[in-house]
Amino acid sequence: MAQKRAVVRQSLPDVIVADLRNRILSGDLAEGELIRQELLAEEYDVSRMPVREALKRLDSEGLVVFTNNKGATVTKHSLDEIAEIFDVRKLLEINLFKRAIPLMTEHHFTQCDALLEEMEASYAAGNVADWGPLNAQFHGVLYEAAHQKLTMQLLERVSLQANRYVSMHIDQLRKADNAEHDHRGLLEFARKGDITAAADLLSSHLENTKVQILELITSTRAQ
Repeated sequence: MAQKRAVVRQSLPDVIVADLRNRILSGDLAEGELIRQELLAEEYDVSRMPVREALKRLDSEGLVVFTNNKGATVTKHSLDEIAEIFDVRKLLEINLFKRAIPLMTEHHFTQCDALLEEMEASYAAGNVADWGPLNAQFHGVLYEAAHQKLTMQLLERVSLQANRYVSMHIDQLRKADNAEHDHRGLLEFARKGDITAAADLLSSHLENTKVQILELITSTRAQ
């Protein structure tokens, strides 16, 4: 008898969630845009049930605002809310990075190097939608050694919100070179075990990103 193999199966809602999430993070679905269940069902060639389930999940992630029998709209944060997202992210990440650095091993450094190469390649190829998730993975590996499960779960939710704006920031402001320089610096300070320098660079990296994103969104909304 042939050996059985485990196969990862995705339900229809899983597939739709992943695709819609990617479209929101890439900016293909803009903030405030109405998403109608019947149109999505037709687009994905499915019934409304898996579409409704997918929208409810995205609502729980904060990416859409779902209303029964109407559909959903892509979440539009106020400028103060966007600033808060990045301020919370900053608090969580600096704490995690400080805890992680003394515990990081060559395994973590190798993973970070590989992710940085993927990020640089994805941006060079114009795959901006891939850059945001890779950026989140890179930061996640930087903090993995801290073994702070609850804090990482909080950061994952905040980062999901921030990724929409990070991708926009990189694509429209052409700041990939700056981000690459900062990421390489973070990794280098971590290798040296220089917690103070690493925390200072991470703080300025996240603060600069926040300021530039707020400027961009303010300008975009004014138009």
